[in-house]
Amino acid sequence: MNASNKKTLFGPQGWTPQRLGDLGGKTYLITGANSGTGFQAARTLLGKGASVVMLNRSPERSQAAIAKLREEFGADADVTFIRMDLASLAGVRKAAAEVLETVPRIDALLCNAAIAQVPTQRLTEDGFESMLGTNHYGHFLLCGLLFPRIEASKGRIVVVSSLGYDMGIKTIQFDDMNWDANYHQNETYSQSKLAQMMFAYELQDRLAEAGKTDVLVYVCHPGSSKTSLITTSGNLATRIMFRLMTWSPLVQSAQRGSWPEVMCATEEGLEQRALYGPTGRMEWVGPVGRGTLKPHAYDKPVMQRLWALSEKETGMTWAF
Repeated sequence: MNASNKKTLFGPQGWTPQRLGDLGGKTYLITGANSGTGFQAARTLLGKGASVVMLNRSPERSQAAIAKLREEFGADADVTFIRMDLASLAGVRKAAAEVLETVPRIDALLCNAAIAQVPTQRLTEDGFESMLGTNHYGHFLLCGLLFPRIEASKGRIVVVSSLGYDMGIKTIQFDDMNWDANYHQNETYSQSKLAQMMFAYELQDRLAEAGKTDVLVYVCHPGSSKTSLITTSGNLATRIMFRLMTWSPLVQSAQRGSWPEVMCATEEGLEQRALYGPTGRMEWVGPVGRGTLKPHAYDKPVMQRLWALSEKETGMTWAF
């Protein structure tokens, strides 16, 4: 697909929520949905009559988000919350069990939550570097545990990555996954987002090989959006720099930043081996469509090795 086709996939204005029809009867799970793009995605889906289940770490912030949504859409708005900490494999397992007990169908699981630019090396309770453990391993396990329900629902998995995947080393640092020797807040974050993309593209391949065409897997990114991601985990200099950037035309609203993931959760006819997001300047902002995907994000031997390692580290063996 050439550059002009990328931008005109949905016309000059790109994909917008105006393309959505009635989503009544459909259920969407969103990780990290109490603020930022996850919250805005929940708003858009609820506004079209869908049911939304938030998978968040903070009960207090989740209840506040739900109250805000019900104030906008009415007390009957079907939005609920299940507590989940992606940085804890035990926490993910507990949350997934609750989902399977209480959520009869999953039309799409939006893997939206992330931490970014953690200034100094931190480890999860399971001993993983915090960004890799939260952004990749947590979602890898969650998707695996919920896959049977997603498959039964003929649903989708939407992995929300970042253009940061192309801003560090172009492969997985298998000899030092925790970055003990060369930890860097940006390059280590880049690694976690690359890992998420490789998981999604390898999952696409494995589903195709197994003849399971009912489950669709998409990868997108929000571009440069005004969210709390940097302000909650970056160091002071990073937070100041991002705050200054939010005043520039190279940063868009969290609402617009949520459109790629909503599109991937709902739009028909999208190609799977792709990266969706803004197609304007530097692909940070602008009309939503199909953007540029660098080949290192789907390097097959690396994807296979990462999958095997991820199964080992999470104890999640996928059955196709």
